[in-house]
Amino acid sequence: LPEYKPAPAYGFSNDAFASGNQVPYGYPQNAPGPYQGVAGTGTLGFQAQGMGAPPGFAVPPIQNQPIMTERTIWMPIPPTIPNCPPGLEYLTQIDQILIHQQIELLEILSGFETNNKYEIKNTLGQRVYFAAEDNDCCTRNCCGPSRPFTLRIIDNLGHEVITLQRPLRCSSCCFPCCLQELKVQAPPGTPVGYVVQNWHPCLPKFTIQDERRMYILKISGPCVVCSYCEDINFEVKSVDETATVGRISKQWTGFVKEAFTDADNFGITFPGDLDVKMKAVMIGACFLIDFMFFEHASDQKQRAGVWQ
Repeated sequence: LPEYKPAPAYGFSNDAFASGNQVPYGYPQNAPGPYQGVAGTGTLGFQAQGMGAPPGFAVPPIQNQPIMTERTIWMPIPPTIPNCPPGLEYLTQIDQILIHQQIELLEILSGFETNNKYEIKNTLGQRVYFAAEDNDCCTRNCCGPSRPFTLRIIDNLGHEVITLQRPLRCSSCCFPCCLQELKVQAPPGTPVGYVVQNWHPCLPKFTIQDERRMYILKISGPCVVCSYCEDINFEVKSVDETATVGRISKQWTGFVKEAFTDADNFGITFPGDLDVKMKAVMIGACFLIDFMFFEHASDQKQRAGVWQ
């Protein structure tokens, strides 16, 4: 009889796991590998489950395969690229990203604002990153959508690869010297770019800057960022605004979800050959736009205007 050779198992080998591997509460507990990021947060240990192989047979490790769990498939781990910030290698392979905010049941039932959490996926539905807001209860519920925040983005190894920081700023046209700004760090502690709101009496406008504060791209949105049954588009343009190079779209998710939750879906398109640092800054711009225009205020009414 021919020698029995078991088929390779999906996923990853148990060698990647040890009893001390931990991830913070609120982050995806099924992400393989140790989490390296948030200090001072609670942790929950996790252990890999055995893969389906016949007794007595060893399953060889499989490299760069999508990580499969009961609910989530992660994007394959790309090879290391010289001069690319660690964790941003994923962005070299894609020209479109989908961002899905998770629905929080406590927030729906009580109106109590919780930390936002997002899944960041590619067009195949594979999770590229997971993002979670790191904020305290008082700030979330007192400052509402205008609150300062730190948003931590982790990859499928549990490593924090991008950190977004938004200070407390004004969004009123009456105070043009203190408008919104977002700092993007990749890896944490290393600035790679900024998203800066530009003053305009009726339009949402932003500038994407690199780490040296040089202008790279412009973002322009509609006069009233509120619409039913259709997407809301923010165009990403060249610095002189003569050419459109990408788009950030707030996608219509249906009447019930739009009316009773602030869990939004976004799509981001950008040139495939765009610098990965600027792709990361565009992701940050999407989160800033979400907080500024699509988060529910304390009265549960979604803000419809630029300066509301």
